[in-house]
Amino acid sequence: MPKYVIDAHRLIGPVPFDDLPADPRGEMDRLGIERACVTHTLSLYSDPQAGNEALAALGDSRLVPVPVVVPGETRDELDGVRMIRLCPELHRFDLTGPSALRRLAAIGLPMAIDLDETSPAQLRHLADRLPGQAILVLNPGYRRLRALAELMTEAPNVRAEIGTVNTQGGVEWLAARFGAGRLVFGTGAPVADDCGPRFLLDHLDLPPDDVDRIAAGTLEELL
Repeated sequence: MPKYVIDAHRLIGPVPFDDLPADPRGEMDRLGIERACVTHTLSLYSDPQAGNEALAALGDSRLVPVPVVVPGETRDELDGVRMIRLCPELHRFDLTGPSALRRLAAIGLPMAIDLDETSPAQLRHLADRLPGQAILVLNPGYRRLRALAELMTEAPNVRAEIGTVNTQGGVEWLAARFGAGRLVFGTGAPVADDCGPRFLLDHLDLPPDDVDRIAAGTLEELL
């Protein structure tokens, strides 16, 4: 059992056609998750600036704001932000275009990106152009482990969220190749299930120090 757990990928706010809790902290308490990096659903599906402003008003140290950045549109005020989220498919911008690269380099923060929002090739190019900035790949899944591993081999600044690597031995396979220091616990809740990733974390066939690193240590270093 890990000593301390931080969820790298959690959402707050309304989602169309779904009944989601407005406050994630009750579910976090139930699953023993002490802190969570949160993105507002308005930022993902509607107005990035409105969602980011709602995040800034949270005022709870357990909930770490991860605003959505649209290069060239999102305001520059990112005081106190420790990580940003990029949604090139949802918000229709070129992740590795010249203007996006200049803006992201100026921000200089770790970047979280859902793999379905881009491609391993695009992420490899982004990592090559911004080698000093960490990239956290969200929702990599287990069917794309080979592509993820190739990306992580070529791009040492890439980390992976383990919540959807729910095939037997998949997380252990990644840890053996890249070390626990490049793996991060996350759930995608409440849109995605959080019980499964939490169960997976508790039952990893890894040394306790590696489990603690995945549960919180890697993310704490990024933040």
